[in-house]
Amino acid sequence: MSLFQFTGRDAKGGKVSGSRESGSMDSLASELLAEHITPLTIQLQAKQGGGDVLVALRALLRSKRVELQELIIFCRQMYSLSKAGVPIIRAIGGLGESNRNLYFREVLQAVRNDLESGMSMAVSLNAHPKVFGTLFVSMISVGENTGQLDQAFRQLSIYLELERETRKRIKQATRYPLFVLSAMMVGLTVINLFVIPAFAKVFAQFHAQLPLPTRILIGTSEFFQQYWWLLGMVVTGVIVAFIKWSETEAGALRWDRIKLRLPIVGGLFERIALARFTRTFAMMYRAGVPLLQTLSINSASVGNRYIGQAILSMREGVERGEALTSSAAASGLFTPLVLQMMAVGEETGALDDLFIEVADFYEQEVDYDLKQLADAIEPILIVAMGGMVLVLALGVFLPMWELSSAAKGGG
Repeated sequence: MSLFQFTGRDAKGGKVSGSRESGSMDSLASELLAEHITPLTIQLQAKQGGGDVLVALRALLRSKRVELQELIIFCRQMYSLSKAGVPIIRAIGGLGESNRNLYFREVLQAVRNDLESGMSMAVSLNAHPKVFGTLFVSMISVGENTGQLDQAFRQLSIYLELERETRKRIKQATRYPLFVLSAMMVGLTVINLFVIPAFAKVFAQFHAQLPLPTRILIGTSEFFQQYWWLLGMVVTGVIVAFIKWSETEAGALRWDRIKLRLPIVGGLFERIALARFTRTFAMMYRAGVPLLQTLSINSASVGNRYIGQAILSMREGVERGEALTSSAAASGLFTPLVLQMMAVGEETGALDDLFIEVADFYEQEVDYDLKQLADAIEPILIVAMGGMVLVLALGVFLPMWELSSAAKGGG
């Protein structure tokens, strides 16, 4: 007898799952059918206690997330299979069985089960919001309703590839500043724990009045050594409090607004969000999504709640009968050049084409800003490092010079 894990649906269509011992998968399927349960999946489960612990440990350690690259590959594969005429249920099932990400495999198997029970694909995907966002589900819904599901997957793959490239460029631009800041933090820790205490012992032997910079350094080092645990608790508490605050609706809105006003990087955050908005708007509008629904979805997927709130105000303006360009001008998000391009698109009926041009414009600005980011931050980092070295040099070498002068004067 082996232990099997199964999922199925009862006579009323409700989901049933559990584990049961049986001689084989076929015999278990017969038992379930006799109980008026239609089996959907039957999998062999380890029978030994040690095996159960190992399975549980693997499930605990398994990463329950789907990377952007995996979603891109999934969309490409679904586009190719849909275009080739492969049935959706068969395509989802095949991709689920061959996927290396165990969590994504489980999600795709659940989607397949929902499709077999008669649900639409958009509803099936919407049951997994951690994997498939609102934009993803909306595009699939439009593709299903228009009979162009393959094109929906194609457009999603293009959009996700652009999102991946944007994230990649941001990581490349911030890698050097983060590395320098980390090195400075490590350097300050080593200086406070090891360097300054060693010099403090030497200075203490002379019983002389030390200069102010040296006393400040020694006092800081002693406080760091004695109360490092308190500093750790304070830093951890501040980080946890900030995370909790930023997870609230008011906190997230406030923080997203602050990010747009940060020096050097604030404009970059704004242009990234606007590039994402205009690109997504063009894609959804071209796919046939109604204007009001397009604005609602974009407000949630733009990546900044403050800008999302401004987009919702645009939606309210359109809902009152105002032109899109007038609502966009009232939001204060767009430059006169961009507003002029929107007006032309509205007048000519080619709003999607003009929004793609606007998205290209913003993405070029983002590329330029990212290339200049390191050049803008580098002088600040150099000044900070120079200040740290200056304070250290004054604190260490001033007493040496004074002691040396006193020794020469006494001689």
